Amino acid sequence: MFDIAYVRPQSFSEALDFLDAHGSRTEILAGGTDVMVDLKSGEMKKKVLLDVSRLEALQGIKISNGELSVGAAVTISEIYASETLARYAPALQKCAFSFAGKQIRNVATIGGNVAHCSPCGDTVPPLVIHEAKAVLASKNGERMVPVQQIASGPYSCALPAGEVIVRFILKPAKDIDFTDFQKIGRRKELAISRISMAAMVRKGAEDKIDFIRFSLGSCTPTPQRFDEVERHLVGKKLTAPLIWEAGKKLTDRMFEITGRRSSAIYKEPAIQGLFFKLFKPLL
Repeated sequence: MFDIAYVRPQSFSEALDFLDAHGSRTEILAGGTDVMVDLKSGEMKKKVLLDVSRLEALQGIKISNGELSVGAAVTISEIYASETLARYAPALQKCAFSFAGKQIRNVATIGGNVAHCSPCGDTVPPLVIHEAKAVLASKNGERMVPVQQIASGPYSCALPAGEVIVRFILKPAKDIDFTDFQKIGRRKELAISRISMAAMVRKGAEDKIDFIRFSLGSCTPTPQRFDEVERHLVGKKLTAPLIWEAGKKLTDRMFEITGRRSSAIYKEPAIQGLFFKLFKPLL
């Protein structure tokens, strides 16, 4: 049906050898939920599928030496069920609750969700607030890059053809008072996120915020933290008017990045409303 070869390496070193020799012709396959869509639409230009989904090096969720590690081939269902993530990265676990449907969650992987570079990738905002780095491997060894640098644009991956994402290293949530993920979609399941956001907050003396990380998804070409929002809230005690002010700064900054389009009529109040919903439990 498709003029494309399928290769399943038996070891991680075999996979790296294959990428070294055929990387420019190869699409890495993990869950395949996006690959199948591209095959059917004719968007798939590569001639080989390299299936890395069963390689042990890309599996597992663990915390060690103060770092939280999530394998690139970990499925969304595994994220959903992980007690380790429930404790150390609750926003990442929560994003799995509304990720597509159960059948997709059983095969879709966190590495594929990030590498596909869709602006609406649900795992990305939680990874960003944990200042996650991707561990990349090739025949030349390993290196790490921030998750924000993987996408060069919408659906455009900046990683070289000979590299594969092995795992993600996150800073675990410790001594954090609040962390959450929220999204807006057309349905509760099987819907692409129209807006998503993740936040992590710690309060200090006099109930003032002394640590905050915030990321917006589905609204900008590439993932990023919004430092302007963080600076506006840090050192202050949350009030309803303050949250609305910060939400206004968020939309102003977003429009500086994207320009004000026809969708602004919907997105501006929707983003500000979701932002208030996200932070309301801290009042």
